[in-house]
Amino acid sequence: MPTESTPLAPGTTADDTGLYAAFVARDARFDGRVFVGVTSTGIYCRPVCRVRTPMQRNCRFFGNAALAEAAGFRPCLRCRPELAPGLSLVDSSQALAQHAARLIDQAAVDGRDLYLPDAAARLGVTDRHLRRIFQQVHGVSPLDYLTTRRLLLAKQLLTDTPMAVTQVAHASGFASLRRFNAAFAQRYRLSPTALRKQRVGDAPAPDAALTVQLGYRPPYDVDGVLRFFRDRAVGTVESVDGLEIRRTLAWPHEGRRVAGWLAARFVPDRHEVHVKVAPALLPVLGAVLQRQRQALDLDADPSLIDPAMAALPVPPRTGLRLPNGVDGFEIAVRVILGQQVTVAAARTLTRRLVEALGEPVETPYPELTRLFPHASALASADPEHIGKLGIVRQRVRALQSLAAAVQAGDVELHRGAPLQTTMDTLRALPGIGEWTVQLIAMRALAWPDAFPSTDIGLLNALGTRDVKAVESMAQAWRPWRAYAVMRLWQTLEIGT
Repeated sequence: MPTESTPLAPGTTADDTGLYAAFVARDARFDGRVFVGVTSTGIYCRPVCRVRTPMQRNCRFFGNAALAEAAGFRPCLRCRPELAPGLSLVDSSQALAQHAARLIDQAAVDGRDLYLPDAAARLGVTDRHLRRIFQQVHGVSPLDYLTTRRLLLAKQLLTDTPMAVTQVAHASGFASLRRFNAAFAQRYRLSPTALRKQRVGDAPAPDAALTVQLGYRPPYDVDGVLRFFRDRAVGTVESVDGLEIRRTLAWPHEGRRVAGWLAARFVPDRHEVHVKVAPALLPVLGAVLQRQRQALDLDADPSLIDPAMAALPVPPRTGLRLPNGVDGFEIAVRVILGQQVTVAAARTLTRRLVEALGEPVETPYPELTRLFPHASALASADPEHIGKLGIVRQRVRALQSLAAAVQAGDVELHRGAPLQTTMDTLRALPGIGEWTVQLIAMRALAWPDAFPSTDIGLLNALGTRDVKAVESMAQAWRPWRAYAVMRLWQTLEIGT
């Protein structure tokens, strides 16, 4: 039988891989890496599904949901494949296909069509090469992959929200209700209305907060992630209470910003995060959930990351994650404010900026009262006013240059953005050096191999000031150097 890190070829069978034993054991380490199609029912499941285990001869195993649907299987209504974590791919061809998949995911939640030649140009390859590599890695065409992502998003919206079917169709990226109904019926062999009638429990009220489930692949260092957010929480915008991370949030939608809040609670025994979302954010729920997955690094694969961390000169800690943020612009601003100051000082400066430029928002949590300033507010603010908050002139210039670039669309700050182009654009901005670029790549772009080699905390954890020696040592941690940084930071914060 393969180990949990063994890649699964597209469309392989149980007899070929021996994965049936993992399915019987409901091994959560395979969640999102394997989907099980059952020929006797025509349904595909996650390996953690709690239905009665089918006979081995009736099982087909697939490396992604799109492959299972291309083979004629429809998603299980019980284990809900749309909740499964995504994949971490590491070699060069896989990385290209994964970047393309992230662009597709972004298009799905933004409701945009994906013009493949544009995507290929952003990735620096030809359209033909991208199609070939995508088919080779994922086993399906980019169009089939996009259709699967849109339908799974629609399935989640139909199950977890009170949105009208027409709203669901548009929110999941379909140009018309007719096309949505046809695609849904073709893939799932039932109508969207019929699926909604089959959901368990009462439908949420239109004005009530929604709770949506997100899965992750264990082990997961829940304590480490909660501590990271707790130590950096900026009052009025975010807080951590027990297993729950709360924050305010505004998101662009149809030429305006919708504002609200969300609360993500870990449920470790189920390997899930339950995200409660304000009703006002319902029109952008798909995008918010995608960014929440990034913020908590729910798609990470410990079977790939933990072995590389064994080379660190500190005690191992399983299930490391790379905490990011729901709003990439906010993360980048906070990185700039953290230049050459302590975590506590950066938190103080950030709170002052929020109180000066952040808009008020209503939430059910007394401590959460303001939104993080949006790019246009920061770009147009009086530099002297910002300087009076205790932010030095050089950083004020860096903040406003970044805000202007984001507002103009010259910089995108999410994991689907073109990595090298984005980093080069950031380097060209005043007041943004290599340390800042690497931290933004690590925490806003979710680049797992980002490495701020001059970071003082990193150097302290390694007990040296020899940057070149550290860079040489870090070669053994690739392509997961950002996770190594997180682990080394932990040793300073908790002493283990």
